[in-house]
Amino acid sequence: MFKVVLQSTIAFFLVMVLFSCENSITTVQEITKEDTLPLVSAFNIKYERTDSGYLRVLLRSAKMERYEGKDGYSVFPDGFEITFYDTTGVPISFISANYGIVDDKKKTMQARNDVVVKNYQTHEQLNTENLVWDQRKKTIYSNTFVKITSPDKIIYGDSLKSNESFTDRSIYHIRAELDVVDDSVSRSN
Repeated sequence: MFKVVLQSTIAFFLVMVLFSCENSITTVQEITKEDTLPLVSAFNIKYERTDSGYLRVLLRSAKMERYEGKDGYSVFPDGFEITFYDTTGVPISFISANYGIVDDKKKTMQARNDVVVKNYQTHEQLNTENLVWDQRKKTIYSNTFVKITSPDKIIYGDSLKSNESFTDRSIYHIRAELDVVDDSVSRSN
């Protein structure tokens, strides 16, 4: 009886050892894969960049997640707003979107979902669903439908490429260019 119990116990431990040493390929991949959790999460952020005592950039976002690694990046999953200022501290342009991602290695920022860019000097506004700012090339581009509203016209196009100051731009496959007419009527009684 003791011999049967001992043999059963030894057999049980051998089976446990054999099966506990075996790892499936998915288990190994899960253990060795790069961490997908953000290194830092920040909420209700307000980032200010100054130069010579003047505010140059103001970034506001409800949430930012920072991911590290060889290809570090930051994500703004709940959107962002950025205001750019001239050398005297006067606002010159503004960008907002419902989602954003900044790629440190490529030096690009991608804005998605209800992207709005305003130029306060020219009183123009760009609306699109996807916009990329390439800091190295100092360009912005969109491969999606764009609408540009200025004081005297509205332009619709399929895509856009511009310098980062939005002063030299190309709109591709223009669908419409509408002149804005002041339709206010003065009334006298």
